[in-house]
Amino acid sequence: MINLTKILAAILVLLAIALGGYAWMLSRQAPVQTAQANGPAPATVKAQQVLVYPVVVAAKPLPAGQAIPADALRVERLTINPAGAFQDVAVAAGRVPVLDLAEGTPVMENQLVSGLALRIAEGERAVAVKADEVMGVGNKLQPGDFVDVFITLKSDGKDVDRSQARLLLSRKRVLAFGNASVDGLPPKGTDKAAAQQAQRAEPARTAVLAVPVDEVNRLTIGDASGRLMLALRNPNDMSEPDPKLFADLPTALQPVQAKAGEARRAPLEGLDRAQAGLTAADLVTGGKGPAVRPQVAEVRAASAVPRAAGPARTGLQVEVIRGERSETVNY
Repeated sequence: MINLTKILAAILVLLAIALGGYAWMLSRQAPVQTAQANGPAPATVKAQQVLVYPVVVAAKPLPAGQAIPADALRVERLTINPAGAFQDVAVAAGRVPVLDLAEGTPVMENQLVSGLALRIAEGERAVAVKADEVMGVGNKLQPGDFVDVFITLKSDGKDVDRSQARLLLSRKRVLAFGNASVDGLPPKGTDKAAAQQAQRAEPARTAVLAVPVDEVNRLTIGDASGRLMLALRNPNDMSEPDPKLFADLPTALQPVQAKAGEARRAPLEGLDRAQAGLTAADLVTGGKGPAVRPQVAEVRAASAVPRAAGPARTGLQVEVIRGERSETVNY
């Protein structure tokens, strides 16, 4: 019995030593296995965080109101992709920011000038005139059409023979008519009839035309002095009046004369001519100055009128009218 107990005790001791040795071996292998098991995890997390997007940013400060040169932009790979951002420098180059952009700022669509202003050619201005169904060709005008602008100038009822109608501006592009404009045309594939019906639902009150800056004075004075009429024309019709057949209208402001020895200055053009302006009288008379009645005497017979003071006199009173002056002569 004592021998059996000793044998069991020896077996337990050997088993304890074996387990201790096995535990010691496991303890040495655990760090290596843990390092190997945990090794790919940081790489996976890092791969997920390194997802980047190409974004166009300002390479230097961009002032508002000035076209962006191509060398002022660069593409950076960012971890964010802002809505409306550009991926290509060529797409954003030449656009005009509406606010100052600092260096490194992503350039986005809502930070740049857009809308009708981008549809105006260099040297043109968008000018709105009053419109109605008759003036707007029965509301058949569409953005992008070309029209001739005629003007009707009416004199008073006693001088009807001086009323006139003539071509004021030729082949001007319609940028907008009512609620429709060239920057908001319905996309291809939409129901054109539905779009036209929606436009007719609200009568047009204005028409916006693209006009060279030196002709804006004609349009604004014509709109204020008479009635304008738009005449729709075929866009393939390129005919225009010959400017050599008519003398240029004088300007309201006279340019400074060249000094002795200086070269003769060229005629005013563009913004300089717009700055010089135009008078309504020159527009009406073709540059002949204010409308003047013929220098003829109009004789009107009148009954004798006694004066308040002095002896009563009888005879005829004749009113002589010369231009804007009126004079009464007693006979």
